[in-house]
Amino acid sequence: MPCKKTMTLNLTDQEMVILENLAAKKDISKTALVRQALRLYQLIDERIDGGKRLYIEDTERNEKSELMIL
Repeated sequence: MPCKKTMTLNLTDQEMVILENLAAKKDISKTALVRQALRLYQLIDERIDGGKRLYIEDTERNEKSELMIL
């Protein structure tokens, strides 16, 4: 089992509300949500570094827009 480390994360009230709402919506802990977000960000970052692009598609309007990650 990998060694786990603890960190303190300071969030604004608005960020905490978002975190709590998403965790409740997904029925997972806030820690699990942050872990998922890190894995997703890593995957996106690797693909963008590999020359891929990320798009959001609105099928009702038949529109695509590129998502820019800073």
